[in-house]
Amino acid sequence: MSRQPLPENVQDVAADGSGKGDSGIETEVVAIAPISRHEPIVTRKELWSYYLYYNGDNGVGPNGYSMTLFQSLATAAGYDPVKGPGSDCSAPDASGQCVLPWSGGTKAVSSVVLVSNGVSFAVMTLIFTTIGSAADYGSFGRWLLLILTVICWAAQFASMSLTSPDRWGAAMALYMIGFISYGATLVFYAAIFPRLARNTPHARTLREKYEQGEIPAEEYEVEESLEKNRISNISTMHSNIGYIVTLALNLSLLLPLASNARVNNYVLVLTNGYWVLLGIWWFIFQQPRPGPSLPKGEHYLTIGWKQIWIAFKQYKKLPYTFIYLIAFFLLADGLNTTGTLVSICQNDKFNFSFLQNTYLGLAQAITSTISTLGFWYIQKYWKISTKAMFTITNVVTILIPLWGMIGIWTNKFGFHNVWEFWAYNVMFGLFQAPYYAFSQTMMAELTPPGFDNMFFGLFGLSNRASSMIGPNVIQAIIDHTGDNWKGFPFLFALCTAASVVIWFGVDVTAGRRDAVAWAEKHRSYAETGVFTAEEDAVDAKKKL
Repeated sequence: MSRQPLPENVQDVAADGSGKGDSGIETEVVAIAPISRHEPIVTRKELWSYYLYYNGDNGVGPNGYSMTLFQSLATAAGYDPVKGPGSDCSAPDASGQCVLPWSGGTKAVSSVVLVSNGVSFAVMTLIFTTIGSAADYGSFGRWLLLILTVICWAAQFASMSLTSPDRWGAAMALYMIGFISYGATLVFYAAIFPRLARNTPHARTLREKYEQGEIPAEEYEVEESLEKNRISNISTMHSNIGYIVTLALNLSLLLPLASNARVNNYVLVLTNGYWVLLGIWWFIFQQPRPGPSLPKGEHYLTIGWKQIWIAFKQYKKLPYTFIYLIAFFLLADGLNTTGTLVSICQNDKFNFSFLQNTYLGLAQAITSTISTLGFWYIQKYWKISTKAMFTITNVVTILIPLWGMIGIWTNKFGFHNVWEFWAYNVMFGLFQAPYYAFSQTMMAELTPPGFDNMFFGLFGLSNRASSMIGPNVIQAIIDHTGDNWKGFPFLFALCTAASVVIWFGVDVTAGRRDAVAWAEKHRSYAETGVFTAEEDAVDAKKKL
């Protein structure tokens, strides 16, 4: 990467990117990310295939129906602990509890679902830490996304075999395989978009205008950020549109085949077929933008751990990036586990009905699409910062477990009524769909250019693989109390604490400048693939 000229008004900049030069005077620093002239400009076909992939990878199957089918089979195979083995958990006079044989004893079905989620997130952690950073090298990231996608497709199609309660163990395994590979596809898909955003025709035109002095650096910085938000929001919108279309298509099976015992299995096949049809084009039209070659003596299975260790050692030089990663780890843990717990309550309330879940999903998907477009329009019109938009969504993130807490003390509110699940899905769509878009853009803003997969691997660890704490704590609470609602107070505290840290502890503007400065000091990485600690060496000499 070539070092780009700094804006003219910056005369005295420190080597650490702090904005303090040798004179100690505070100066204005504008973060201008370096780009590679050898990377091809994004074509219309490529960008649309990128959007269509996410349109198909909307989560209806691996993140929705698969869990419902698994929980349904597990409940049918379980028994009411009050009445003893052989009893029906769904009987009119059932106690409301349901357990399965587990490791020589029993475990509540809700706890089994949470355990499967916790283990899934642990496996995702292993994936992101082992091969996440390796995706920065060569074309490994391109092939990695393809392999993970095919594994998820295979697991979804295999769900056709889950037709009886005695196969709940296989349902659990296929759910976990599908959920793990689905979560991984989201992370490595998201890692692509910063590079796409830097190479769109609009972004490259802006870059040329900046280098020719036609626009000031500050304007370029704002417009580049908006371009990232544009792609992030449009891709999120496509995911929501795909969610709507998939659910609508599923009604073509759920309504006429309502009495067919295998209709749920057919629906999963149809849902997955939609993703295959739309997702395959990305692997056809994606242009090659390979990273550096893997350094000699390194291996794809070990380089990731080394790069993550290197990344973690940079926390002093990239303080806001790591504050965000740690806080978002807790926030995502709280939100993901809250979503799982509400889904468990929802499935119980609607007797695991794919049809009812489809109606609720449509309500969420339609509002998600509207809100994603609305939030993007508001941000673009008033040029509101990414962090400010993200903060608005965080408020609702906190309110969801707070509402669930009410259900501990009364059955009138707190996810005990049908209308509450409708309200939850509408509110989730209105505020949590933009949450995903803005959280991703926040990470892009704080990621050193050229180190996208390294830091998005850590982001994936914070986002998709974070829920190792929540599910394990909540399942222990449920096992101990027999009450699903007792898990909401812990989740409320987790989401609140994480949100406060992000609101008051993360300076995105300063963090972006730190990230660009850090990437420039290690720009040889982009050419050689070897990370050099030249800055550390300089600092060591200064100390001597």
